[in-house]
Amino acid sequence: LLISGGPGSCNYLEPIATILEKVCKIIMFDPKGCGRSSYDGNGYDIKSCIEDMEAIRRAYDFDRWIVIGHSWGADIGLAYSIQYPQSIISFVSISGTGIQNDRDWKSTYIQNKEEIGEETPNFKFKVNKIVHRALINSWRTFIKQPDLLKQLSQLNIPILFITAENDIRPSWPIRQMNGLIRSSEYMEIKGAEHYIWLHKKEALANILRDFIKTVEHNLPD
Repeated sequence: LLISGGPGSCNYLEPIATILEKVCKIIMFDPKGCGRSSYDGNGYDIKSCIEDMEAIRRAYDFDRWIVIGHSWGADIGLAYSIQYPQSIISFVSISGTGIQNDRDWKSTYIQNKEEIGEETPNFKFKVNKIVHRALINSWRTFIKQPDLLKQLSQLNIPILFITAENDIRPSWPIRQMNGLIRSSEYMEIKGAEHYIWLHKKEALANILRDFIKTVEHNLPD
């Protein structure tokens, strides 16, 4: 399962799908209210997003699957991993922002965006701003759960955190989570930006394929 970022964005992860289509079946989707997905005029919450992903798994009749999220999609993928660990073979976070609502993180990101900027893919649909704001607000409530870090530390599925050396978003929240979760590993792609595949597609491809093959090799018979 590939989860795009945003929130409120359409699916834009076809380049990652092409990287992986020879090693596994790929599921992509437009989140509710985004892209080609129907929209009822309302925003949504974290719980609804997680349940939508689980409904997709059940609809395809998969016992378990590998979940890969990019940017905010990596964050919601982590939340899904906490809620439904029994549904997941492994989880990959690409350019995630982590479990935080830190002022210094945000000010650094805004400053870097203004001074450095970043190249982005060509999105086929505009961001749904109502969905974006509703999910951001819901996320800020979600991360205040008193036992959230405890739940993260108890995750026992293979997790790979991938960051980009030149991402304008600080990577320290991801490094913290990697230190918290015993079953995780961390990799930084040199010279890459937030949308890693735009300039470092082969490096990303090699990391993802190797991780998936390792996970597959270690699955019980």
